[in-house]
Amino acid sequence: MGVPAAIDLVDLALKATTAYQRPDLGARLEQTRKRLADPNVRVLVVGEFKQGKSQLVNALVNAPVCPVDDDISTAVPTIVRHAETTTVTLVRERGEGSPPERTTVPANQLAQYVSEAGNPGNRALLTYAEVGLPRKLLAGGLVLVDTPGVGGLGSAHGAATMSALPSADAVLLVSDAAQEYTGPELEFLGAALKLCPNVACVLTKTDLYPHWRRIMELDRVHLGDAGVRSEILPVSSMLRLHAAQTQDEKLMDESGFRELVNFLLNRVVARADDLDRRSTGQDVLAVCDQLSAGMKAELSAQENPERIEALVGELTRAKSRADELKQRSSRWQITLNDGVGDLQSDIDYDLRDRLRTIQREAEQLLDDGDPAVIWDQFSEWFHQQVSSAASANFVWAAERARYLASQVAEHFAEGAEVALPQLRFDQSDSMAGKVNALEQPDSEAEGIGGKLLTGMRGGYGGMLMIGMASTLAGLALLNPFSIGAGVLFGAKTVRDEKKRELARRRSEAKVAVRKHIDEVTFQVGKDSRDMLRRTQRDLRDHFSGLAEEVSTSLAGSVAAAQGAVQATASERETRIRDLKAELARIDGVAQRARALMGEAPSQLLAVPAGSAKSL
Repeated sequence: MGVPAAIDLVDLALKATTAYQRPDLGARLEQTRKRLADPNVRVLVVGEFKQGKSQLVNALVNAPVCPVDDDISTAVPTIVRHAETTTVTLVRERGEGSPPERTTVPANQLAQYVSEAGNPGNRALLTYAEVGLPRKLLAGGLVLVDTPGVGGLGSAHGAATMSALPSADAVLLVSDAAQEYTGPELEFLGAALKLCPNVACVLTKTDLYPHWRRIMELDRVHLGDAGVRSEILPVSSMLRLHAAQTQDEKLMDESGFRELVNFLLNRVVARADDLDRRSTGQDVLAVCDQLSAGMKAELSAQENPERIEALVGELTRAKSRADELKQRSSRWQITLNDGVGDLQSDIDYDLRDRLRTIQREAEQLLDDGDPAVIWDQFSEWFHQQVSSAASANFVWAAERARYLASQVAEHFAEGAEVALPQLRFDQSDSMAGKVNALEQPDSEAEGIGGKLLTGMRGGYGGMLMIGMASTLAGLALLNPFSIGAGVLFGAKTVRDEKKRELARRRSEAKVAVRKHIDEVTFQVGKDSRDMLRRTQRDLRDHFSGLAEEVSTSLAGSVAAAQGAVQATASERETRIRDLKAELARIDGVAQRARALMGEAPSQLLAVPAGSAKSL
């Protein structure tokens, strides 16, 4: 039973909610159907600068969708999804509460907007670019996201990529075969595994480096030492593209893309389908429980009229508990509100504490050296430290948010005494906000002419002062003493000016560091707060709706049980038969939902020879 069968089951359950006049339950199933009808499986393609991410996406879809060049890097996230015709849409956020601005452009102009050459520093302020392609590989809902590579994982773009991981179904870490894994790559992998269910390592450019097998073995050792469980997939994008053009099956095998496509289909798309089916089954089961609750109560009352009073009392007390769940003073509401408030405070403090430590270390490094000399190494270290701090803060925030969600669900279940469906949070197509890179202060070195002019200015004052004093002793204005004093004063002026310039460069560099940390604190803090607000709204809406459904069902149960008192013996027998028949129909829907949930994970066949070129 696949996704189409799951949609049929939801449609059947929707008919039941209409027949039994439960529009509140129908609203939940409408959301379930909407999710099934648009099954997007989001895969982030991430990696350091110039590792072949864009070329990998091009090879997967067999189309030049992402600009590739030795001197061009991606500046704007590019989302590649299925479409009936090739389309390119630029998306620009317009502020909270306003829909994003979407602009369609010709496909051959994409590079002008998403590359660093055409849109340096993302001056166009684009959120992302969306490319639609008619490709078989994408038809099942697979969505590829080519992330910006400017500066790599240890940059401002890397921090933005990290905050997008919780909404991804899978992550492909791209690293070429030129060298083994770096520290930032291993650190990113460890954090990604805490936020995303599927992470795979892709070793690119195997056609350019004959020693790629040795690099792959070294990478496996590094992954094992770091405690990271992730498979490595060696590929060559150039061989894949050439094989697709020449229809060369042997070359296609050598490219390694069959294994990568199998991973995307079997481990990502298939698992997402399984999750959709399980979630759909749980939603339908919950609806069936609510629909059958009133019937079971009435059936019990009809079969045991002597217990009607006790049954009504039990149902009334249960409804009172359900009504309490809708109050803002209920335990789960207090847990949610207090938890989010405490979590926001803790996360903000954690981020500021990490960044203050980095700021102190950065200022000490600047005091120990000349910013004009060490800036390249310093900025690389600084970006890596800031990105690591932001990533660690976001990972901690995501883990704490998940724990809070489990606490809220536990407290709600204690009050409701009902089975809870699995929580699913909406995915976002946009990347998180990016912080501009650390700006290097202007530190133009003083040339020989400038030093000579500074020395002459200081030497002239010294020579004039000593010369005037020596005239009192009967010496000429220009004498050995005044000339020597001029040389000494000139040299001292040059040294003092060098010290002042160094102090100025250090001060300006520290100002740049503080400015960058302020921007990181602002943007990363906003991303974390937005994530918490979304979590709070999702949990509040989910459990409030569930409490309303339970209350409505119990109210119907009370009314049905009370109505059974007035039935005659013949009416009671007829009603009992009708109720059993209705319950059997609902149980049939529930059985189909259990079958949907109990299916073994889908095992797609490996991509057969000759089919990879059609993807």
